Amino acid sequence: MSWQIKVPGSTANLGPGFDSIGLGLSLYLTLEATPQTEWEFVHQGEHVPADTTVENHLIYQIAKQVAERYQQALPGCHVVMTSELPLARGVGSSAAAIVAGIELANLLCDLQLSEQDKLNISSQIEGHPDNATASVLGGLTISSMTENGIVDTIHVQDVDAAFVLFIPDVELKTAEARGVLPAQLERPYAVKASATANMLAAALIAKDYERIGRYMESDLFHEPFRAQLIPSYAEIRQAAKQAGAYGTALSGAGPTLISIIPKSSADEFVVSMQKQFPSHRIVLTNADCHGIVVTPL
Repeated sequence: MSWQIKVPGSTANLGPGFDSIGLGLSLYLTLEATPQTEWEFVHQGEHVPADTTVENHLIYQIAKQVAERYQQALPGCHVVMTSELPLARGVGSSAAAIVAGIELANLLCDLQLSEQDKLNISSQIEGHPDNATASVLGGLTISSMTENGIVDTIHVQDVDAAFVLFIPDVELKTAEARGVLPAQLERPYAVKASATANMLAAALIAKDYERIGRYMESDLFHEPFRAQLIPSYAEIRQAAKQAGAYGTALSGAGPTLISIIPKSSADEFVVSMQKQFPSHRIVLTNADCHGIVVTPL
């Protein structure tokens, strides 16, 4: 038996939904997995790790960790890997790899993991549930995780908007982006930041896209501190708004920015942004509505 494992990338936060809100994107990490005696990875195309061994491959490490968690020996596997997710750009490449590794262990060891198991394990490994839940479920996820790693998620499908990624030709490691955040916030500031996050979540559930855009651009938790690390941050936000975007925010920790725009003006918006920001890769995408999909081959 062989399988295709297809995992959507994701964007996290959407501004003030810090470490809690995620959205699956129609950009994918795909594995074709065939059991065999030894482990072997074949990387095809761009956006795949270079100069990696089986032992330090994230997907192998996660699969092995999950098998051991359930007291199973991980069988060998031949894995052909392709990806549309640029590394270290804020589009959930690591979360997608973690979700794929969990699914690989699930299939190879016949663990029969539930959807909740996959949400819990992936979020525990990631440390927060935003990207992980979006890759497992697709669509929009608003989540919290208890201290013992149990994830509670509200899942919203049918996001009726298009999304445009502004991907610069620089990497930004999440650890560096977290390093600029303040250790503490004053209470009045935190109250205002929390209210903004609450309004974003409510607007997302209500599918009020004008409000979604407004609150995406009103974050106080992380974007004011990370903006200095992001190429053309202010210029992109301003240009996108003038071109008709509802709103623009960092995708995860950055350096990619993401705009939410009406589907009806998507093509014109992309052409305009490509002219104005030639040093960025401009990618038009939609919300993924399936989450992880496993197909027998």
